[in-house]
Amino acid sequence: MNTRAALQHAERLCKQRQARLTPQRRRVLQLVIEADKPIGAYELLEQMRDGERRPAPPTVYRALDFLLEQGLIHRIESLHAFIGCAHAGTRHTSQFLVCTDCGQVEEVCTADLGKTLQQEVQRSGFLPSRPVIELLGLCQDCNKRTY
Repeated sequence: MNTRAALQHAERLCKQRQARLTPQRRRVLQLVIEADKPIGAYELLEQMRDGERRPAPPTVYRALDFLLEQGLIHRIESLHAFIGCAHAGTRHTSQFLVCTDCGQVEEVCTADLGKTLQQEVQRSGFLPSRPVIELLGLCQDCNKRTY
């Protein structure tokens, strides 16, 4: 999905949910979507600089929190960075392939894995706050260069 389509989709979802996608939140989402790799909060702050002015860190963190709550972005825990959600608007367990060499991240959605994990969570009584699965390794390109 291209940036324009992703932003329009986000606007529709927020409208349906009666959540405000303010210009600031929209700009943060746009920067996350357009980043070629997961992007950190301070990188976002730098990119949002308007001349000499830069938004305060809490402004960006609040926008990121909103976007996470709405399921429009994901936090890659191992990288302390954010990426756009490839499945915004659908309930799913986030599963990511994280390349430890180049930093690329691919979101995958394996329903069976999510279902199995949900069954185990229910069985154990555990209450996850953010169900995320990250597999660390080498992407196909980095793997080819290694061998």
